[in-house]
Amino acid sequence: MRCPFCGHDDTQVKDSRPTEDNSAIRRRRSCPACGSRFTTFERVQLRELTVVKKDGQRMPFDREKLMRSINLATRKRPIEPDRIERMINGIVRRLESSGESDVPSHVIGELVMDALASLDPVAYVRFASVYRNFREAKDFEEFVGSLGGIVERDDK
Repeated sequence: MRCPFCGHDDTQVKDSRPTEDNSAIRRRRSCPACGSRFTTFERVQLRELTVVKKDGQRMPFDREKLMRSINLATRKRPIEPDRIERMINGIVRRLESSGESDVPSHVIGELVMDALASLDPVAYVRFASVYRNFREAKDFEEFVGSLGGIVERDDK
């Protein structure tokens, strides 16, 4: 593993242990050249996934991109990071075990929506507002109304 600080090609593993949900191996590493320490995670990848966008563009699946978008939706919400990590692992596992290498982007979006709906209603609406491309306040009202919740309006 290359050192992210100095670029030295050979780093040493100081400690290895499974993550809490046993979905990855966490390795503490040290660089003999500059003395820096850093952590890497090793995960099983069942297959290479390709995301097929609405316009037909194809790109490699990026777990970090999925994590960033979910973290944006859940930012400042009372959700433990472990629950978010387990949710992401579950989504990735479902995609990898689907048997398909090409995954339409809307499938990923719907999996995230389903997972967030059961995790946190505010994060669910936040993600939906971007995913469904809400343009006006009425788009939010209609969406929240479709959830069975009461949309209160202040008509004063």
